[in-house]
Amino acid sequence: MGYLVSLLVLALMVFALVDIIRRDDSQVKYMPKFVWLLLVILLPFVGSVLWFGIGREYPEGGIRLQRPARDRTAYPPQPTAPAVPIDTRTTEQQLADLEREIEEERLRAEIAKRKRERGDSETEA
Repeated sequence: MGYLVSLLVLALMVFALVDIIRRDDSQVKYMPKFVWLLLVILLPFVGSVLWFGIGREYPEGGIRLQRPARDRTAYPPQPTAPAVPIDTRTTEQQLADLEREIEEERLRAEIAKRKRERGDSETEA
């Protein structure tokens, strides 16, 4: 049993070493290839697992695993959440709109103040 585990670790290490050597430098993450080679040689199991887990770049964002299809009849349909509106304006446009709103509110307050002043002066006369 011990021989089988040793052979599996050795095969994993060889596979990792070949993969590191054949991989382009732009596809190696976090450390240079030389450091990955040393890690896999000095710590075969841990180094190999780390290499395949985080050290290499997988095509199209990772390994695609097939998920079994779920039986949708077993569960009641879930209510869909309302769509959240997405603001497509740039930050500059949003700031300009906000400044316009502030100016409009200031003008409304000034008009209301003048109406109050005019109303007070008419009652005095």
